[in-house]
Formats: sequence, structure tokens, C-alpha cells
Amino acid sequence: MRELPLVVGVDGSRSSLAAVDWATDEAARHGLPLRLVYASLWERYEGVTPWSSPERPAERVMAQHIVASATERAQRRNRDVKVSGDVVPDDAVSALLREGGNASALVTGSRGRGELKGLLLGSVGLAVAARAPCPVIVIRGDRAGLAGAHERILLGAGDPDTSGEAVRFAFGEAAARGCVLDVVRAWRRPAHAATDHRLRAREPARELERRASDLLDVLLHDAMVDHPGVRVRLATAEGPAPTVLLKRSAAADLVVVGAHRPQGRFGLQLGRVTHTLLHHADCPVAVVPQRP
Repeated sequence: MRELPLVVGVDGSRSSLAAVDWATDEAARHGLPLRLVYASLWERYEGVTPWSSPERPAERVMAQHIVASATERAQRRNRDVKVSGDVVPDDAVSALLREGGNASALVTGSRGRGELKGLLLGSVGLAVAARAPCPVIVIRGDRAGLAGAHERILLGAGDPDTSGEAVRFAFGEAAARGCVLDVVRAWRRPAHAATDHRLRAREPARELERRASDLLDVLLHDAMVDHPGVRVRLATAEGPAPTVLLKRSAAADLVVVGAHRPQGRFGLQLGRVTHTLLHHADCPVAVVPQRP
């Protein structure tokens, strides 16, 4: 069976070069081919010159140079990874979403060429993470997280209807890296549980924490059976899930969260947890869609 490639969006920016480096290492870990894609709409801005014309518009020359440079960079990083590159005549979001239909995962930088430096996450990465049919990894964070120095994967355990594929993805990552998998379920006590009576206040907290722990057992059971060699550390934490996971991302090499793709709905379908991590996490973020 042919392995689907790991697809990386490249545009010559520093952020996309970091994505190429990370994806090359990832492809080597999983034994996957690497496909580098540059999306270009040069024909819309350079007149009606066809692609087959001997005239070589500046945008086309630049696009081919970017793909060639990124391909060479990946090959220098790991000679064993099979690398291919292509210039696709489409806008970046449409091109990557289409590529995602035939990819094991999509990898993008956190900001593209020409986007404002103040942006925490570029528009392409945000749109692709919200709509792609396959896992999307947005490369961001500090040097230690990008290099995999923590030897730890962080899984934000959501509800069962959004987290099944994310669980399998996270276990696969931990197995390929031979590292620890930290699984965290955040919980919060409802506002009506607040009371001055300590015993009464403690009881609902215990019950909520127990439910969070029980959910972890159910959610992870099959994956733990399938991956007996993965070292798993379970934790429940009181507090808003975005805050809990964001804090723990500082000690992780990759944070994995699930995503639900409602049928027949348009626009950016990203929850608050995913949105916060994509903009602020201290390590790369994998958004794994749950299949209907």
C-alpha cells in the first residue's frame, strides 16, 4: 500500500523553512515521502501569459526557486527522505486543502511571506487548520520544542466525539519518537458549586475530577492496548482547558488536539482551545479532525 506523503506549504519565509526542517524530521520518523508545495497565482497578476510560454514571469521564476531551495534544504537535512516539490497555480489555502485529500498530514509555518510581523498566526495556517480533512501541524514555539528536546508529546483530551482520531495520532507520534505521552483532561467546577461551607464545596470538585479521570480511561483504553510500549502519564487539572494546555505546552515537543468538522457548515470551525494553542503555544500544534 502506497504511503501518503507529508505535505508542506512553502513560500520562502523563515517560518516555512522551519516547517520544512520539522517535516523532514517527521517524515524520517514515520518513513513517509515528503511533498513540498508552493501555491502561486502569478497568472492572475502577470497578464495572460500561459504556463507553457517561453516567457518566464518573475513570479514563476521565484516560485520555482523557492521550491528548489526548499527541496535541497530537506535533502541536505536527511538524505534518506524521498522529497518532491511542485508549484501549484492556486491560492495557498485552496491548494493545501486540496493536497490534504491525499496527504498523511499537512504542515505549515505560523506566518507566511508578506504577512504582518505582529500576527501571531497567519491567515493560511488558520484557515487550513480549521478546514483540512487530514491532520494539520502548525510549526511554532521555542527552539527546544521545535528540536524535540523535551521528549514529550502533550494530548489535550477532549470529548469522545472529537478526540478519537487525535488519541490515535498522539499515540502514533509518541511511539515513533519513543517518548512520553502526557494526556491531560481539564475540568471546572460550575459556578453554583461555590459555597462558604468547605465540605460542601469539596464534594462537587471530587465528583468532577472523578468524571474527568473516568473519561480518560474510556478514551484511551483501545490506544493503550494497541501501543503497549508507549509510556503514558495521565492527569486531570482544574481550570480552563486553554490555560491548562497552554501552560503545559512549554514542556512539550508537540501538542495534539482534536477537531470536529460539522457537515454542511462553512467558515472557520475552531474551538477556543484550538484557537488559543494555534496562536500562543510554545511548541508545534497538531489539529486532528474527527472523521464523521
